Amino acid sequence: MPHPSYSILYVADPQASAPLYAELLDAQPVDASPTFVLFALEGGKMLGLWTRAAVQPPVAQDAASTSELAFRVADTGAVDALHDAWRARGLAILQAPQQVDFGYTFLAADPDGHRLRAFARNE
Repeated sequence: MPHPSYSILYVADPQASAPLYAELLDAQPVDASPTFVLFALEGGKMLGLWTRAAVQPPVAQDAASTSELAFRVADTGAVDALHDAWRARGLAILQAPQQVDFGYTFLAADPDGHRLRAFARNE
């Protein structure tokens, strides 16, 4: 049985979103066209940025907020450092760094409203 290997985010403009994701992922796109940009992630996973207006069948306009990309980091200091970096980058902070049941976390949003969570697990 195949397992999911691609995640796709629907964005207004993949070419405009690509520099942000290149910075967040510390990676450059492996493929790009006017309506799609693709990043290779660890473990063979891929992340695509696809022009929302080009997706068929069309997606709901508020579909960006129905999921999250989560970035696990080493410890609470790394969470705080990433929070400061993303805030300085201009990302909207939806949840300030705080302790929750699974660990220490904060939540940001990209310009298209996609939720980006950084966290350090409780050990």
